[in-house]
Amino acid sequence: MRPYTGPADLRLMQELVQRTWSHRSQWHIGDLAWQRFQHLGREPEWPTALWERDGRVVAWGWLHAPGSLSLLVDPEAPELVAEVLAWADPSEVEVLDGAEHVITGLVAGGFHRVDAPSFQYLARSLVELPAAVAPPGFTLAPVGDVAARVACHRSVWHPSRVTEDSYRQVMAAWPYRAELDWTAVAADGTVAAQCLIWPDEVNRVGELEPVGTVARYRRLGLGRAVCLAALHALRGTGAVEAVVYPITDEAKAFYRDLGFRGYAETRTYRKSSGEQGGPERE
Repeated sequence: MRPYTGPADLRLMQELVQRTWSHRSQWHIGDLAWQRFQHLGREPEWPTALWERDGRVVAWGWLHAPGSLSLLVDPEAPELVAEVLAWADPSEVEVLDGAEHVITGLVAGGFHRVDAPSFQYLARSLVELPAAVAPPGFTLAPVGDVAARVACHRSVWHPSRVTEDSYRQVMAAWPYRAELDWTAVAADGTVAAQCLIWPDEVNRVGELEPVGTVARYRRLGLGRAVCLAALHALRGTGAVEAVVYPITDEAKAFYRDLGFRGYAETRTYRKSSGEQGGPERE
């Protein structure tokens, strides 16, 4: 085990994600890039460690204050779940329901499942995609004006810590590709909706993250149009599938209308009473 030292280690973490990816995987390589780089100056908040064996990463843990742990353990090294938990001493862990080796390790470590909002994992084949049709007065195009793109994001997720500088950091991260970062632009140049897809060329699957429409432009079909435009672009890279992880009922219904279907969901585990090491998140 060794501590995380910077972006080069993130690539090693992504390599493990890519090497072990399946419909039982909680992470896509785009998740790590987006979550690590969408904000500036947060590295001190995130103790992170990597476990290596025979020259490659076989597990990692990423601790979010105040005690929530993200982790990935190679299914071929399930014993490392206990080591990651011992290192992090978390109060809460969110895991995909198909990650049986992690769930087994959590239960053995004194964690129990609790009721909590869950992310539903949805997938869609890229065969027979509907056409992407922009409503009158709007244009669909890959990202152009970064400032307008960021303004859209900040409006959708207000209050947001994403800035132009942090978004340029995202754009510089692997595996970001500008041709998969789509926008719906109003006649006055305002970015009204956006959809960013992260490609995994090895597994031929792209992840939608993030997607959003500015409040005053909703119910016009812009979200559907911009997602379909991005999905067509993803198909053009050779990908065969797209995935997305919505949490709200409204978002789940939106993606189902786009042809996505569920294949997994997250579960939340917390340390049993009397065994908890860190503070419990509300």
